[in-house]
Amino acid sequence: MKITDIRVRKVTKQGKMRAVVSVTFDNEFVVHDIKVIEGERGLFIAMPSKKSADGEYRDIAHPINSDMRGVLQTQILEAYDKASLEEPEGEEAPVEG
Repeated sequence: MKITDIRVRKVTKQGKMRAVVSVTFDNEFVVHDIKVIEGERGLFIAMPSKKSADGEYRDIAHPINSDMRGVLQTQILEAYDKASLEEPEGEEAPVEG
């Protein structure tokens, strides 16, 4: 499965969230609402999640293995860095995969 498009929408620097991202796979399937978060050890991604009845947040979509998570995180953070140089906050920046 190949990442064919990454769209980055930066958010204002309130809190730790830096951007919301949509990723398209094989020009046929898209996952919205992946978040770029500023953590103590740098940026990382958080998959889209939903609050369950017991109050816990559970991922709606996520990579099955750590290799795919690494590929996804690397490409998203590269797209975020590129978008940070090109677009003002709140603008959506498409980045070809």
